Amino acid sequence: MATDIDALATVADYQFGSGAGAALFAGDLTIQRTSSGRPQQILAGDDRVVSYGIDGRFTLGVAGGHRLQNALAPPSFRVVVGDDSEPFVRDGRNVFAKFVKTVDPAVRPGDEVLVEHADGELLAVGRAELSAEAMVDFDTGMAVKVRNGVPE
Repeated sequence: MATDIDALATVADYQFGSGAGAALFAGDLTIQRTSSGRPQQILAGDDRVVSYGIDGRFTLGVAGGHRLQNALAPPSFRVVVGDDSEPFVRDGRNVFAKFVKTVDPAVRPGDEVLVEHADGELLAVGRAELSAEAMVDFDTGMAVKVRNGVPE
């Protein structure tokens, strides 16, 4: 199993930056596999850290979002929203461009992102639908497709 974790950590470092693999895959983890033996879900207890897609990229679970948030310095992979959209995002609703306060300038469409409140609290994890520049420039359109909200 150690070689699987090492290989997955390397992919995470490539996708999210140096240190992400160590943060995501620390501690006691369970790897759920497909029928062919390929890693599919990585769990910490009952919490999903990440899913490993057939495209070779990770999708974040809330547990993985917390781990990345602690490991990566802001603004890495973060989309920040204010009070007006917090309850909706926590509930798993999508983030719209007009509510984005700040965003990591390196975010591209399709990137996995952390949705944070302006005070730094993790609200959700999801996939960016717009580039960082478009998120702050547009007044309409979906900025982040929220996968999982973080309940209070």
